[in-house]
Amino acid sequence: MKKVMLKTTLSLAVTLASTQLFASGFAINEQSISGMGTGFAGRSSSADDASTIYGNPAGMSRIKREQVTGGAAMLDAHTDISKANSSPNGGSNNGDMVPFIAVPMAYYVKPIDDHWAFGIGMYAPFGLVTDYESGFAGRYFGSKSDVKVVTLQPTVSYAFNDKVSIGFGPTINRIDGTLESNLSITQAAPDGKVKIKGDDTALGYNVGILVQATDSTRVGLTYHSKVKYKLEGSTKVDYSVLAAVGQNPSQKYDASLNLTTPESVDFSVTHQIDDKWTVYAGSTWTRWSQLKNITVENSGVPTILNGQFSTITEEQNWHDTWAHAIGASYQLNKEWVLRTGLSVDQAPTNNVDRSPRIPTGDRKIFSLGAGWSPTDDLTIDVAYSYLREESVKVNNSNDRGQTYDAKYQNWANGFGVGATYRF
Repeated sequence: MKKVMLKTTLSLAVTLASTQLFASGFAINEQSISGMGTGFAGRSSSADDASTIYGNPAGMSRIKREQVTGGAAMLDAHTDISKANSSPNGGSNNGDMVPFIAVPMAYYVKPIDDHWAFGIGMYAPFGLVTDYESGFAGRYFGSKSDVKVVTLQPTVSYAFNDKVSIGFGPTINRIDGTLESNLSITQAAPDGKVKIKGDDTALGYNVGILVQATDSTRVGLTYHSKVKYKLEGSTKVDYSVLAAVGQNPSQKYDASLNLTTPESVDFSVTHQIDDKWTVYAGSTWTRWSQLKNITVENSGVPTILNGQFSTITEEQNWHDTWAHAIGASYQLNKEWVLRTGLSVDQAPTNNVDRSPRIPTGDRKIFSLGAGWSPTDDLTIDVAYSYLREESVKVNNSNDRGQTYDAKYQNWANGFGVGATYRF
């Protein structure tokens, strides 16, 4: 029973990962629609609009007019599940577990003088929604996940001169999660349900530097700090078998766990070839290796559900990842700019610990985008991305004799639309 409850409870932290998002682990890349068009190459060096608050807060020094930028990225994800085996036998493997979702973002930048600028942004750095079909063969290892992280970032930047600027922004981060799994004490017993809810608010920060190295080349470096959460919530168990041993079939008890979202470092270069062409390149390192294990604390769990395990630790063994991107933009005329990009992104998971909640592999992403400026005050951005992952295997088991093995192949289409208005 230990692993059954453990894997369910741990999902509040570990199963944030999903194929639906265009970044490794459970990170989200979609904080900028203009950046999405170039595959997020040049994210810390381009500073094209107010979304630089996330990409590199030092980039606010390049914004000379008060402006707001907002938008949303939509995702249509698909999964093929093949070669599936499970115990107990039976269950479906449709793979339609990711609904059509939207990731919103909004930013505001106000230049104060030639040196100082202020801004504030709201975006989603981490999160997922997955919902397997009823009767999914791997339901004991995850059936539904709905986890969101929303960040508010007030930011300041300072330009030392026309060559070097810095920026800093504390982040206020709110995490909310609802997770569900099936539960069965024995293979012969009917299924029960486990539903976990938890939330927390924690602080972090983003800091960056932007350097105009030459008249045509900028380099940027951004550090996104780790954020430590302690999620507090409840675990509800609905299991009819408990009535047979004199227990209330509907149990509810307290649950808490610690989760640290990883720090990352983004370095990129933007080079303007001429009045028409600009090229971008960048790399991002993310410290997923700190997710070695997760400690879960439960209280009030009845003995029939192994209540003696008030503290449980499970190894995860994630590893650090690199993402690399190249991109280009072409200024077709005064009104239109066209964009494209290609990125590759490592997955932090391994073949031993991967589960149906985190069936991700290394990925490649191809992007297209455009910006239309009908006036000097307004720019409308659109973007499209196609993601495809390498096929990966899931191999899970627990001490109740339940197993699930399968091959996953994931791909997704992403669509983005946004606008920037200058006052």
